[in-house]
Amino acid sequence: MELQDRVVVVTGGAHGIGRALCRRFAQAGAGRLFVADIDVAGAEQVAAEVGGVAVHCDVGKEADVQRLVAQALETCGRIDLYCSNAGTTAKGGLDADDAAWERNWRINVLSHVYAARAVVPHMLNRGEGYFLPTASAAGLLTEIGSAPYSVTKHGTVALAEWLSIQYRRQGLKVSVLCPAGVVTDFLDLSDPIHRFLHLSSLTPEAVAEAVAAGIAAERFLILPHPEVAEFFAFKGQDYDRWLHNFSRLKEKLERGANRPPRPAPS
Repeated sequence: MELQDRVVVVTGGAHGIGRALCRRFAQAGAGRLFVADIDVAGAEQVAAEVGGVAVHCDVGKEADVQRLVAQALETCGRIDLYCSNAGTTAKGGLDADDAAWERNWRINVLSHVYAARAVVPHMLNRGEGYFLPTASAAGLLTEIGSAPYSVTKHGTVALAEWLSIQYRRQGLKVSVLCPAGVVTDFLDLSDPIHRFLHLSSLTPEAVAEAVAAGIAAERFLILPHPEVAEFFAFKGQDYDRWLHNFSRLKEKLERGANRPPRPAPS
């Protein structure tokens, strides 16, 4: 799909990947951009920069998502590309509390369900449209440090797969964005796993460039980090060995985190 003159909605558009997407789409000549975020002041700043429309939206509330879609349709009569980009994370494994699980489920899975409910029927009626949720490499591989994040990002990928299979012959195009480390507020460098991800981290602008290329090629998996494709292919070839290698990586990272710092040279 070409971005020129398209009507585009981006949730989580005030910061990070979402902000970079808005800037990249504007550069590509998008006709109208709706910058949606719970941080309305941030959304207004980005909208002013790209000539878009700022919309307050808590994607964890279906009524907010419905209002966002209704506003875009009322203003422009169509939505060509919907980027369901807003997300959240949480630390912890089995010790993560129910509130963390529920928040990750609501933002990382249900928000995409709400968006699809609101916008996909419109796209099917037109016989065309593009739906792009942001997942993570964790949705294809795993997030060693966070069970709620890993499980819910797998859910994002599963929903995108289902939508693609269900509706591709009715004109709906679906991609899912699965980056690894990205230099945003999500990357917590006090976390040894995130420090490892930082070694190959990309800027949001690099991710947005990969998204533009992925949309142009209409690829289902948009993987800004080439190594994610390699790890994912290996996972399918030898699942047990892949699990073994990731468990060794977890131990290595934990040992590095617990190792005392080296003394400074005299």
